[in-house]
Amino acid sequence: MPIVSKYSNERVEKIIQALLNVLVEESATPDLALMCLGNTITDILNNEVPQAQRETIVNNFTNALKQSIK
Repeated sequence: MPIVSKYSNERVEKIIQALLNVLVEESATPDLALMCLGNTITDILNNEVPQAQRETIVNNFTNALKQSIK
């Protein structure tokens, strides 16, 4: 069953493109890009997600990430 998002594909793609543009402008290597994105994810989790929900969200996120590269 496909996952239905509350966000439009257009909005998601626009944000992804903006993030990728910054990485290209900075000539970020794959390891630097992943480090920056990982630190951004950590910052969002620590500052925007209630502590009681963090572990569940991290587990869901990592599972989705693993599935996306298969």
